[in-house]
Amino acid sequence: MKYRIIPVTSMAQNTTLCWCPKTRKAVITDPGADVPRILKAISEEEIEVEKILLTHGHFDHIGGAQDLAKRCKVPIYGPDIRDAFLIRQLPQQCQMFGVAELPSFEPDYWMIAGQKITFGLETFEMRFCPGHTPGHLVFINHQAQIGIVGDVLFKEAIGRSDFPGGDHVQLLDSIKTQLFTLPDDFIFIPGHGAISTIGHEKQANPFVY
Repeated sequence: MKYRIIPVTSMAQNTTLCWCPKTRKAVITDPGADVPRILKAISEEEIEVEKILLTHGHFDHIGGAQDLAKRCKVPIYGPDIRDAFLIRQLPQQCQMFGVAELPSFEPDYWMIAGQKITFGLETFEMRFCPGHTPGHLVFINHQAQIGIVGDVLFKEAIGRSDFPGGDHVQLLDSIKTQLFTLPDDFIFIPGHGAISTIGHEKQANPFVY
């Protein structure tokens, strides 16, 4: 699997293009904003987007999804339905963080743990990782040894659990049971900041105990 990270919004959220190098079929994960920049990257990589995938329902991860879906003529695969209340409250989220208001929407499909999403010859497995939000999912590509983990785990940090629906104990359990069970050399792309490996976080992350 090939990928390209595009930081968007004032929070530098990692929108990621993921594609199959043989077929050029692609998915976009967490398009939070800056749709023209994302479209430019799609054109530069000469890939064909088939789906938009959302890890969870916070505005900086979903804000550009509606516009991008219309322009690319592709469906939106939402997180677990337990994040539906966040997507429905998108206008209020925007007001809370002082950004231009966006209308709420309903994903074309809700995703569930264990579901497989394919693009070309590549596959993402959905893993349920609540704690940052109630319906947070992460996308695991076992073949490429790469994961998209949203705001669950960061390089030497973890996601916040003080937002509505967050749970610190649940977040730590998600990290230990769903992410730290992956191989040490497994690469993950977080929702913000630099990529890291599972092995590094087991050794250097001071928040996981």
